[in-house]
Amino acid sequence: MKRRVARSASRLDWPDAARRLARSLPLDCLHPSVRRWVQQAVGPWSVALSGGADSLALLLLLWAHWPERRRGLLALHFNHGLRGRASDADARFCAAVCAGLGVRLRMARWERKARIPSSETAARAARMAFFDAVMTLSRRRVLWFGHHRNDVAESILMRLARGSGLEGLAAPRPVHLLTGGRVHVRPLLNLAKATLVAALDAQRIPWREDASNAEVDHLRNRLRQDVLPRWLAAEPQRDVLAGVGRSRDQLEEDAEALESWAAGVTVDLDRGVSIATLQALPLAVARRVVHRWRLRLGGRWGEVSRQTFEAVLVAARAGRSTRVSLGASGFARIERGRLRFEPVGEKAAKLRKAARAN
Repeated sequence: MKRRVARSASRLDWPDAARRLARSLPLDCLHPSVRRWVQQAVGPWSVALSGGADSLALLLLLWAHWPERRRGLLALHFNHGLRGRASDADARFCAAVCAGLGVRLRMARWERKARIPSSETAARAARMAFFDAVMTLSRRRVLWFGHHRNDVAESILMRLARGSGLEGLAAPRPVHLLTGGRVHVRPLLNLAKATLVAALDAQRIPWREDASNAEVDHLRNRLRQDVLPRWLAAEPQRDVLAGVGRSRDQLEEDAEALESWAAGVTVDLDRGVSIATLQALPLAVARRVVHRWRLRLGGRWGEVSRQTFEAVLVAARAGRSTRVSLGASGFARIERGRLRFEPVGEKAAKLRKAARAN
């Protein structure tokens, strides 16, 4: 592991380091979608800070490029505690950086049962739960992440294998609007990891290296250590990461266009969706309309598989009368030209009512 400990983080002039990095990576280096979003952004900003090159560069650039936002900046560091002293050193490094910049810092340590083996999914879930708790308690809406072009390439490779559609392939997004008004912002998506590392190195700015990134226990690490370097080497005359970034941007544009189309279709929580409308729409738009209906149902949809969703979509497009189980709460019912939700017990209640009428 190559550690960047040439100078103590507590002795470094971090405001000067931030300004030097900002001259090396000016504002127009950041993703244009983010620059446009900032012009109308309201409320204080929070930033995820691990101490690694990408999150450190992000914090320094936010501090330098938007000085009017410094007072409201809040850094969030989650100590997974998986690397012992190294993890604790990461936390101390982040504390020193934030103290030097005058940025507030909230930290937490993962309290987990020793008998339960750690996993990438569990670690991420614990980290995001910490972020969500802090954001909720402090009534903050905006959280910045240091994801870059390499992350885009790795994510696309992972999601292709899962059969993801446009929404999955367009992630991570530079500006991701979540339910409840929360916003995740990623301004470094058009910069490669090597660019960030080179800029920090050129300005003699230290950062923390996570030795677990070199391990191959997790799929993303295997892609990062083996697949992605081979892909880049296979096309040495082409900027593969730049091409992947452009593809991601275009996939997002297409996804937004289809979603806008679907948003114009009436989805009534009680009456459901018109079958004739679903049949007249292109399949990609009809899929989004059914998905919007699914979201409107909330918890009543249940833990339904992708196969069940496809069964509902196919049956609706065919217009045949049927019921598809959505778990313990009820059914997707297709009848009389509508796709609607049928709660458990509704059919029996109708039969009893009809019997009493006769």
